[in-house]
Amino acid sequence: MADQLMSDEQETRAGWQDRLAALPATVRWVILAIGSLILGWLLELMNLPAALLLGPMAMAIIMALSGMSFRLPKVTFSAAQSVIGVMIASNMPPSIFSELAHQWYIFVLGILATAFAALVLGVMMVKARVFPGTTAIWGSSPGAASVMVQMSESYGGDMRLVAFMQYIRVVCCALVATVVARLFGVTPAAAEAIDWFPALSVFQVLLTLAVAFASAWVFMQIRLPGAPLLGPIAACLALKLLFGMPLVLPPWLLALSYALIGWSIGGRFTRQVVSYAARNFFRVLASVIGLIAISGVFAVILALATGVDPLTAYLATSPGGADSVAIIAASTNVDVPFVMAMQIGRFLFVVLTGPATARTVAKRMLGHEARPAEQGS
Repeated sequence: MADQLMSDEQETRAGWQDRLAALPATVRWVILAIGSLILGWLLELMNLPAALLLGPMAMAIIMALSGMSFRLPKVTFSAAQSVIGVMIASNMPPSIFSELAHQWYIFVLGILATAFAALVLGVMMVKARVFPGTTAIWGSSPGAASVMVQMSESYGGDMRLVAFMQYIRVVCCALVATVVARLFGVTPAAAEAIDWFPALSVFQVLLTLAVAFASAWVFMQIRLPGAPLLGPIAACLALKLLFGMPLVLPPWLLALSYALIGWSIGGRFTRQVVSYAARNFFRVLASVIGLIAISGVFAVILALATGVDPLTAYLATSPGGADSVAIIAASTNVDVPFVMAMQIGRFLFVVLTGPATARTVAKRMLGHEARPAEQGS
């Protein structure tokens, strides 16, 4: 009798999932947009930083796991990252370079500490054979989620599982960083009404976007990892500091970009990927929580050693994605240049050392050398 009831329940659940999956794409997008607005509004009422990122991310995860899958064009996600890049550049004053020169050893130690902790956890997972090949190394690498997913398949990793590990970490880090920011940086009294459609120079807005998208395209042509984010940061920062160019973005466009980033992250949690990785879910989650905890310890040390406020130190050492951390940092009262200098520095370090790390681990622990796919054919 119990088996029959369980079977009927499974059939009912499967039936609902099939119905949801059969909904037209237009209906699914409407549900995604309305659900994101509702969740984002509820989080805003709670005065949570990055509510406009977390609301759409949560709704995208709910839809993806319920069978209502959707796919954002790659160019859309890249454009959203470019807008975030402009936002980062606009929050970085000229003093950032003197700060980097004066405290370079702090940034180096902070970058290496988080990267080393992630590597140790990844090696432990490889040794335990949690996932095949070098998957755990790529999945544990902090701060360059989309790039690690793309590079992993060419170096012996399972792209599906790397995506699962990376975006579980990004979501957890975004949630934890938001809670920490809420505890240390944002109070109900600090919340201010936002003018979503202020009077702005159309020319300056279009010029800003033209520079952002053009620099992203150029950096993509030279195959620079993280080009959609790093290109606009570099170009806009250079034009701002050298020529005094104003970087102008309407608030509604920033909000839309936050939503696109959240949808892209949440939409990757398909039922197939989650089902495939379910048996190791708690190991992955434990690894993510461990890395977040270790980064928290580094943040305490950083705050005590440098005198920066605890929230700035935590966001600087957070192993989440640079774009999501930037969104959280911009909505709180922290030293954004300090946070982003640490985040971008670690991003570049992880991207540049990733292939060599994967090859070394594969050779020493798995008995073969991980090589790019085009070289191995």
